[in-house]
Amino acid sequence: MRLDRIALRHGASVALVFAVPFSLASRWLADRDASSPWVSVLWLAALAGFTLGAGVAAWVQQKGMPLLHGLLCAGGTYLAAQTVFVVAKALRGGEIRWIAILFTFSVVLVAGVIGGALGSLLQRQGFTPSHTSSTRKEGTR
Repeated sequence: MRLDRIALRHGASVALVFAVPFSLASRWLADRDASSPWVSVLWLAALAGFTLGAGVAAWVQQKGMPLLHGLLCAGGTYLAAQTVFVVAKALRGGEIRWIAILFTFSVVLVAGVIGGALGSLLQRQGFTPSHTSSTRKEGTR
């Protein structure tokens, strides 16, 4: 089983741009005012970013495994970003909430499956990303 690394890279880029800033903002606000309704709004926006990134990975992939690519994109991007956050928090001596990380990871995996299903739906409807095809052809010359 070979994964489409280009598709995963595209999806991860989208997830990092859209999900991580909202995750950071949600965490920052929660540390200052946990009762703010904006904490949940920002957290949901971050989930939407992971779903979007997973959808891109699933849509762009050319291996016939959109759900797997969506799941790996969302989960991998979350774990990569969370590793940086945990290391930074540990170096500052902050409390690391492992249960919250595991809970959020499980929700992000669900978002990855949803994104994968949406990307698969786009492919089945005949919507194909044209820029990826030209990029792949240029890379093989």
